[in-house]
Amino acid sequence: MCNLIDPEIVTYCEEHTTPETALLYRINRETHLRVVSPRMLSGHLQGALLSFLSTLIKPRHILEVGTYTGYATLCLAEGLPVNGTLDTIEINEELKETIERYINQSPYKNQIALHIGDALSIIPNLKKEWNLVFIDANKKDIFNFYELILPNVAKNGIILVDNVLWSGKVINETAKKDEDTEIIMKFNDFVQADQRVKNLMLPFRDGLTIIQKI
Repeated sequence: MCNLIDPEIVTYCEEHTTPETALLYRINRETHLRVVSPRMLSGHLQGALLSFLSTLIKPRHILEVGTYTGYATLCLAEGLPVNGTLDTIEINEELKETIERYINQSPYKNQIALHIGDALSIIPNLKKEWNLVFIDANKKDIFNFYELILPNVAKNGIILVDNVLWSGKVINETAKKDEDTEIIMKFNDFVQADQRVKNLMLPFRDGLTIIQKI
């Protein structure tokens, strides 16, 4: 993940955004100290955006593909109604204990179900109609995730896809395009042409696309 905005602007925005909760602050700090690739963490600004969107949508069922250490999970959970659920999927079994420890410290622990394993195998067994989906996982499977999930998204439901600008490589015509960049570019074009949805791509952090099923 590469932040495409001037770091001083990011800092200014963070200083003028509601502070993280104590638990989110701890996850942020401990992830940067102890976990490989801490840049994968959603962080303060994106977490606040996820919380805002979830609170506005009031989703009955949330699906997250790519838990990492659970920061975004807890931000998304802030919009759950009392009978709402959040299913989050992480392929890295080594993160299971860390994720569970953080979830169990949150007020949403009874509403969040953590699944460890391959999302493409897990999702078909969940059998829910999703109101809000956050995809922040292996980009090689982005098409498979999208086509597997979209039929089970409620009308007007939202899918959020992270890292759609891929460190700016999607517009760098001189750089050699790696496989992931090519896949993301094709996915972005596909969504733009998909008549089943409306979409908004934001130059936020590493790029975030908001997709609404129509």
